[in-house]
Amino acid sequence: MRKIIPDTVLNWINGKECLSKSQKEIDKLNPANGKLLCRFVRSGEDDIEKAAKVALSAQPAWAATPPVKRGMILHDLAMGMKERREDIARIVALETGKSHKEALGETDGAIALGLFFAGEGQRLYGRTTTSAVPNKYAMTIRQPIGVAGLIIAANTPIANVAWKIFPAMICGNTVILKAAEDTPATAWIVGVISREIGLPQGVLNIVQGIGEEAGSPLVAHPDVGVISFTGSTVVGRMIAETAGKRLAKVSLELGGKNPLVVCDDADLDDAAKWVILSAFSNAGQRCASASRIIIFDDIYEIFRDRLLEETKKLRVGPDDNDDFGPVINQSQIDKMLAAVERAKKEGAMVLTGGGRMTDPDHIDGFYMAPTLIENVDMKSEISTTELFGPIACLYRTRDFVMALDMANDSPYGLTACIHTKSIHRAVEFAQKVQAGVVVVNAGTYGSEPHMPFGGFKQSGNGTREPGTEALDVYSELKDIYVNIEPSKL
Repeated sequence: MRKIIPDTVLNWINGKECLSKSQKEIDKLNPANGKLLCRFVRSGEDDIEKAAKVALSAQPAWAATPPVKRGMILHDLAMGMKERREDIARIVALETGKSHKEALGETDGAIALGLFFAGEGQRLYGRTTTSAVPNKYAMTIRQPIGVAGLIIAANTPIANVAWKIFPAMICGNTVILKAAEDTPATAWIVGVISREIGLPQGVLNIVQGIGEEAGSPLVAHPDVGVISFTGSTVVGRMIAETAGKRLAKVSLELGGKNPLVVCDDADLDDAAKWVILSAFSNAGQRCASASRIIIFDDIYEIFRDRLLEETKKLRVGPDDNDDFGPVINQSQIDKMLAAVERAKKEGAMVLTGGGRMTDPDHIDGFYMAPTLIENVDMKSEISTTELFGPIACLYRTRDFVMALDMANDSPYGLTACIHTKSIHRAVEFAQKVQAGVVVVNAGTYGSEPHMPFGGFKQSGNGTREPGTEALDVYSELKDIYVNIEPSKL
C-alpha cells in the first residue's frame, strides 16, 4: 500500500515544509495498535515567531484580494480536499483509530463546510440602514482582523481543521494553525493540498508541537489578533486569561456533559438507538456526546435493560464493521479508568464495561470498553467532569420538571436532547434547557456546517462556530456614515 504519512511530519510555513528550530521530534502512536505511526517536529516560541512574521507579511495582500476571489481560491482548496478525500480519510483513520468509513464521512463533512464558507465570499454581509439625521446614510461592512491563531482538538481532526481555517481565511485573515499533537498528519495534508491548488504563500501556516510549547506562545503573540480554540475548559480558561491581557479577540468552544432525557412516552427503540450513538460513537470523543442519560422512573428498568442489551452488542475496533474504535492515547484511557474507580468508591455501580479491553484483539491499542454506570450522585465528579470517552451515567427522574432541572444542573451547557412524543414537552424543553444546541428525538450531536455551534456556561465564551455566525469571530465590524450636501447635487 502506498505510504500516505511521512516518517516525520514537518511544519508548513510560507507554503513550504520546514523543521522546527529545535530539530527535536515527538513520537505519534497508532491508537488502534500502539505502534509507532510517525514522528512530528517539536515546535516552540521561535517557530511561532517565524510563522507570525510570515502571516503578518502575507495578510495585507490576502485582505486586498476581493472576497469573491478569496472564495474561489478556497473553493479550489475544498475541491482539492475532495480529490484527495481517500488519502485524507486514510490518514484520519490511522491517526485516530476510527474506521475508514467513519473517517470518510468526517472528511466529506469537512469538504461540505469548506464549500459553504467559500460561498460566503459572495456575501460577507454588512447591512445598510437609515439615519435619524437628514442627508446622512448608514451602513456596516466586515473587515479582517489580521492574523488568526487556531488551536484544534484531535477527536474529529479534519472537521476541526476545516471548521477553523475556512471562515478565518474567507474573512481575509491569514492563519497559523496549531495542529493537534495526536493528529499531526491530518493538518499536514491540508498544507500539501493548499500548495497544490495555489493558495498564496503565507496565508495558511501549520505548526506542529505540544500545547505548552507551541500553543501557548501562539496565544501570547502580540501580532495574533484573534484566537480560536477547541478543547478543554481548563485550557480554555488559561487561553482566555492570556489573550485577555492584550485584548485579543477569543473564541472558545469547550467541553460538555450533555444530557439526553428519555420520557415515559418516548419510542424506546428509537431512544435506545440514539443513546448508544450519542454515548459511544467516535469512542465518546465528542464534546457533544451524551454522558448523562436521564430516564423517567416508570420506564427506568426496562429502558436500562434495553441499553445494556444494545451496549453488549457493540463491536469495538478500527474496521468498518466495528461500532467505534480506541480513544486517542494512553493518557486519555488512564484518566477515564481512574475516574471510574473513584466513582465506584463513592458507591456508583458499573453495569457494563468500566475497564480497558485486554483481549488479544485489543490489548495493544487504547480501547475502553463501552461503559454504563448507575447510582451516581448528580454532584459527583463523574457527573460534572467531561471524560471524553465511551462512558455514560444513568439517572432516574420522577417527571418532566425534575428531568429539566437535572439537565440544567451542570457546569456545562453545550448540547441537550429529549425523546418524547409530546409536542408540549419538546417545546418546553427546547426553550428552557440551558444548552447552545437542542435536539428532539435524535442524538446530542449532528450539527451542520451552515448552523452555529457553541454552548452556555463553561462550554464556551458565547461565540459560535461554524455557520455565518463564525464570520463575527473572524471579522471586525465597521460602521460607516456618508453625509451628502443637497446644494451640491
